[in-house]
Amino acid sequence: MKAAIIGVTGYGGIELLRLLSNHPAIDIHSIHTSSQTGMRLSEVYPHVTNLVELSLEEIDIAKLANEVDVVFLSTPSGISTTIVPELLKENVRIIDLSGDYRLKNTSEYEQWYKKTAAIQEHLNKATYGLPEWHMKDIQNSRFISNPGCYPTATVLGLAPLVKNKLIDEKSIVIDAKSGVSGAGKSPTRTTHFAESNDNFSIYKVNQHQHIPEIEQVLRSWDESIPYVTFSTHLVPMTRGIMSTIYSNSAVDSLTLDQLYELYKESYQDAPFVRIREKGTFPSTKEVYGTNYCDIGLAIDKRTNRITVVSVIDNLVKGAAGQAIQNANIMFGIEENTGLNYVPLFP
Repeated sequence: MKAAIIGVTGYGGIELLRLLSNHPAIDIHSIHTSSQTGMRLSEVYPHVTNLVELSLEEIDIAKLANEVDVVFLSTPSGISTTIVPELLKENVRIIDLSGDYRLKNTSEYEQWYKKTAAIQEHLNKATYGLPEWHMKDIQNSRFISNPGCYPTATVLGLAPLVKNKLIDEKSIVIDAKSGVSGAGKSPTRTTHFAESNDNFSIYKVNQHQHIPEIEQVLRSWDESIPYVTFSTHLVPMTRGIMSTIYSNSAVDSLTLDQLYELYKESYQDAPFVRIREKGTFPSTKEVYGTNYCDIGLAIDKRTNRITVVSVIDNLVKGAAGQAIQNANIMFGIEENTGLNYVPLFP
């Protein structure tokens, strides 16, 4: 299969290129950007010198439709709403890494993203692509909306509990932390080295745009979930997300052994979800550079409260790696193809 990447100069786009460069079944046919057209990619990212000889091209939808099988969009929110409608007219598969097609409610999107929403007709065509839980939908789709990084870590951590109605639906508290790359390539005051180094800060308190995405997915399994409390923090590291999730058990007699067996059974066929042994918890470094999500579990019998610790690499499982996993499923090849990387350590 031939692929095009739109938005290759961002962190998610260049990670897509890194992973696809070693994919045995998908070739990178072309790379596109709305700026820096005509430049060699190695001029923007010198680390690909002698490895990738492609130049940045303008976005020509008709040309793309004639030349590639799948288009990856790794653009800032608000851009895909103008590109996807044109791509949908063509016989090309789409995987969108932005947040533009994740929320099905247009007013909710505009409230949280502060941008004009896509039209409902196109939103209805988008399949939310969390492979561990939406495999059949992805197999039958031509248009995937790739989940956000925080929702990926959080929903994978919560799904077995929510689907089996094992927690008090009003008690979900999510304490999430991300490396600086999660904020994107364009620098801001908070991501400036002098501000982020040797610092630990909370941001977008009760306002993060991933809140409605998490709630939307959880409600698809349990409509009684009214809301979640979700807090995000910036950690002075490049990559990684740790989502620590707290919820009250709805079953007084639930044991750690039962919890552990539930998660092992839930993810027994999921090649990229690893459940840690009882009494151990994952760290972000243990999934660095890979498509893995590692999950640790605990239950406090004094408070009857469950703690789930879920970690991912925000640029891989939280973006580019999951997009490739979705592409594999769409094209009917093994979902871990091109993604079997051992984590970078230390």
